[in-house]
Amino acid sequence: MKVKKILSYEWDAIAGILAAVIGIILHLLHIVNEDVILPIVLALIALLFINFMRHTRSNDLTHEELERTGHIVRSIHSTLKQSDIVLVGPRHLRSVNEKFTHDMGGDTVWFNVCLSMYKSQHLFDTLLRPAIENSMVRSVQFVLDESQKALWADFVQPKIVLCTAYAKVREPHWCKLDKNISFILADSQHSGGAEALLSFWGEPFMAQSTGKDIPRYIFHVQKNSELLIHLADMERRYLHD
Repeated sequence: MKVKKILSYEWDAIAGILAAVIGIILHLLHIVNEDVILPIVLALIALLFINFMRHTRSNDLTHEELERTGHIVRSIHSTLKQSDIVLVGPRHLRSVNEKFTHDMGGDTVWFNVCLSMYKSQHLFDTLLRPAIENSMVRSVQFVLDESQKALWADFVQPKIVLCTAYAKVREPHWCKLDKNISFILADSQHSGGAEALLSFWGEPFMAQSTGKDIPRYIFHVQKNSELLIHLADMERRYLHD
């Protein structure tokens, strides 16, 4: 390691400086005259200039290499296709849901969601209120199984009427849902297209906590995913039955 460090020194520049210093000392001691000192000084200037030019060229080559590397990285990045569906784990559920409700707009559909999540005022304020009070959201339409009517009347509707813009929440569409799929479908102001948060009832996607089904894993379905077409078809099929 020490040998490598020693070899990295600019020995030509060091030798030139030493020669100049020795020449000056000898001149001060009147051992050599100006005729000897002048060539040494000129040689030192030439040596330093050559050393400067070499480093300039090296810097130019480094800059060119960085430019080429940057171009390659940008080319690779542009060809990478963003995943259509992203799995979101427990640590990121809240942040992803908050961003989703913040960016959502237009007519939103809440299909087969578990209303027991909204029994807690804290969870209601975190998961549902931001969507209701989002000025970009025109309507909030629930499509729910008939078995959740009591939860709606006792716990969810009383909280909704206390929200500003509560009128945008339409009367739920009640039907018999034998599917374990649950999703929220909305336009995204961020991506400029439809997106969805998708989950499934039961383990491992939902966990039981004090009698509530709490999402543990969800799928963030991105813009342009083919799955969005099927979710929209499912919503329309049940909503217009």
